[in-house]
Amino acid sequence: MASLAYSNLLLSLFLTISLLHSSSVARKLTESDQQLQVFKYHKGPLLTGKISVNLIWYGKFKPSQRAIISDFITSLSSSPKSPSSSSSQPSVATWWKATEKYYHLINTKNNRSPNLALSLGTQILDENYSLGKSLTTDQILKLASKGAQKNAINIVLTSADVTVDEFCSSRCGTHGSSAGARINGKRYRLAYIWVALVAPNNDVGLDGMVINMASLLAGTATNPFGNGYFQGPKEAPLEAASACTGVYGKGAYPGYAGNLLVDPTTGASYNANGVNGRKYLVPALVDPKTSACSTLV
Repeated sequence: MASLAYSNLLLSLFLTISLLHSSSVARKLTESDQQLQVFKYHKGPLLTGKISVNLIWYGKFKPSQRAIISDFITSLSSSPKSPSSSSSQPSVATWWKATEKYYHLINTKNNRSPNLALSLGTQILDENYSLGKSLTTDQILKLASKGAQKNAINIVLTSADVTVDEFCSSRCGTHGSSAGARINGKRYRLAYIWVALVAPNNDVGLDGMVINMASLLAGTATNPFGNGYFQGPKEAPLEAASACTGVYGKGAYPGYAGNLLVDPTTGASYNANGVNGRKYLVPALVDPKTSACSTLV
């Protein structure tokens, strides 16, 4: 079994998200698929250590839009209120804590605890479209490299008027690994992720960004290099959240997200509380012990 001690492993993970409506980034499991397939650990490394999440904003974003995303990242490790307060639960932090199950399963023999801590890092604004409004995947990686390249996840967020080469013509999301930057004379291995989404019909793009960012962060943590946790073929893996596409609450079925909470003020559906009074919709995650989708509500 591969070791989970990766203190010398460079983890610069490139996550690219457009200000667009939610779209599936992988195959969706049907109920029969879930019964026939099991979630497996393929003996590769998981994301570990203290990881900063850096945001690279490409294009025009309002400060209020940027705050929604940055508050979500902060919410991954911060409870909205005191744990004793019922209004703080379910929370984004509780949702993210479910990923610890993946680490526990492979750490049991060594009696070691999961060691992954995400925190909001730097934010970089590129409001003048330095590379134009039509980007290639190589340019996306160039933008991602503006963030820290060691122990970091660099998230490139592109506004709705930016297109990406092969934009959903052959694929809408993928991630892999390649040789990273050379630091102190040593070249490290890095993982990268990018996703392209379908443009929204109204101002629901930020909700879609959060959902897809949450899904990709879960996949990045548990399958950063393509040989961690997933089910199905390696060429089209179903990961921690993408295996549960479309499932957000109990009772979900194709076309129905499940039984969700409703904000009495806005009427919007949600399933997780965040910092600063935020309410988010996050995807179900696969329970690695049962291979079933697990929801907060």
